[in-house]
Amino acid sequence: MRKTVLFVLATLGAATPALANPSASVDRTGYRAIAAGDLSTAERRIVAERRIFPQRPELMLNLASVYHRTGREPEARALYAAVLDRPAVAMDLPSGAVISSHDLANRALGQRAPQIATR
Repeated sequence: MRKTVLFVLATLGAATPALANPSASVDRTGYRAIAAGDLSTAERRIVAERRIFPQRPELMLNLASVYHRTGREPEARALYAAVLDRPAVAMDLPSGAVISSHDLANRALGQRAPQIATR
């Protein structure tokens, strides 16, 4: 299974948020809220969506990003580790390159900066 992913350039140590299906009208993954800096809205949306799809890596990555950005590093690291415990999911980058959900989680753990992804 492949997910289409678009990366937005990050600034000031923030990681690159990922967005799949940017034309979707409903922000079920919290991407738009994170990008807008509305972390409380992002967290509410992601938590609600994870009740339905608890193992979706883009939700785990986005929630980890929110946790990281709000100073909850242990919770963020636990979610990155949870992504690594699940099978890797291939994600397409706008450049045509493919990266796995494991690579995103490992990068976040290695640089201690959030990675966010969406479907």
